[in-house]
Amino acid sequence: MAYLLRGLLLLMVSGVILTMLTAFGYVELSLNHIQIAIPVFLYTIFAQAFVMFYFIGVSRLINNIWTILSTSTNLNELFDNPPADLTPYTKKVEKFVYDSTRCKRQTIPWTMMMLILGMIAFLLGGAHDTNIVEKTTHSGVVYGFLAAMLIGFFRQWFYLGKSHILLRKVKTLFEIPDAQM
Repeated sequence: MAYLLRGLLLLMVSGVILTMLTAFGYVELSLNHIQIAIPVFLYTIFAQAFVMFYFIGVSRLINNIWTILSTSTNLNELFDNPPADLTPYTKKVEKFVYDSTRCKRQTIPWTMMMLILGMIAFLLGGAHDTNIVEKTTHSGVVYGFLAAMLIGFFRQWFYLGKSHILLRKVKTLFEIPDAQM
């Protein structure tokens, strides 16, 4: 899943860069930058939603495992034959909880920043098109969006890899088949 999300992020960045290159006139297409910006921003919303919910889902899964281990209830959901001593598992899962929470906290603020600045840039683009705001106002927010997108992209790329490895460790620890989860 992390590889699929990385692919979605690459397409998102490519679309935004194509939109900006078209706006500056470096790339000539039959569509203008406004016609490209509409589907690109819609795609950005969906790609960021998928990435954000991936991190939320990984963190929720690890927290659920932590709850099962710490309360010693429903151990049959994790083990075929629950061991008497859960200490080695709880120590590892405690670290997993920390790692999954860190991944979520390092990416979701940038996702929100991207979406907010993208929406404002999108609305100001329409306002500029109807001569309500200056071009510099729209451009300034677009540059802010671009900066947030690039920072967020690299953070998401890095932490998608971390989360993927984390899920592999969880599957290995609890002997969960690859076809599950």
